[in-house]
Amino acid sequence: MDKLELGAFLRSRRERLRPADAGLPAGPRRRTPGLRREEVAVLAHISTEYYVRLEQGRAPRPSGEVLAGIAAALRLTGAESDHLHLLAGTAPVRTGLLRRDVRPSILALLSRLPQTAGFVTSAAFEVLAWNDLAVALMEDFGALDPPDRNLARRAFLPPPGAPLYGVSDLSEFRHHAVMQLRTTLARYPTDPYVAELIADLRSGSSDFERLWERHDVEAAPMLTKTFHNPVVGRVTVDCDTMALTDRDQHLVLYTAAPGTPDADALALLAMAQLNVTA
Repeated sequence: MDKLELGAFLRSRRERLRPADAGLPAGPRRRTPGLRREEVAVLAHISTEYYVRLEQGRAPRPSGEVLAGIAAALRLTGAESDHLHLLAGTAPVRTGLLRRDVRPSILALLSRLPQTAGFVTSAAFEVLAWNDLAVALMEDFGALDPPDRNLARRAFLPPPGAPLYGVSDLSEFRHHAVMQLRTTLARYPTDPYVAELIADLRSGSSDFERLWERHDVEAAPMLTKTFHNPVVGRVTVDCDTMALTDRDQHLVLYTAAPGTPDADALALLAMAQLNVTA
């Protein structure tokens, strides 16, 4: 149970609610944002003293029933409720390290995908495997040292002169990365790489720290992505992410509808990359 993180998460969700969201009158002299602690306690059917201690990080582990009541009182989404249970220690937590070995069948699939840029990431945004078209569209990951292949680190702490993968939706990706990293930290609380990565991002990027303090955990899917490639210029691709649940990894695929200028651009990049590797 991460008492301090649990308290901070509860406080952030309480402060975003308005009394009207919970069917309560606004009333006069309301000096704090969101609901009052005693209001949440009443809605969750628990004592105010216990809820206050939860937010202060001083309470013992709440039961599943109590957490369900709090989730309902705070109007948590499914993803937020899952995160609440992770922080409270009532959901399975992965006590080992991130898996970085990619299944051979996935590696073979990457090499067989026509006109598709594909790569695999860990739960901490490390690029673990990629195909030639991903190199042509984004960057030659093989030419980078492993620490520099982390998409979140490159998005928030890019090396001087780094191309940032040529994306035009960097702000959206940054928000997505922060939310996923918060969930990853809750799932892998003992992984030193995850803890060090987040510490570096918080200390080195004010944008990351600002987004981190929002305690958001539910990211909207990124359905398209636009790149500014030095060879073919602007190209917009469909973005599909498939969870490889056995290793907590993600297979990311960039494609374009046949017959479109974007598909032609991918085909041109594939031909150019084939000539480079021939």
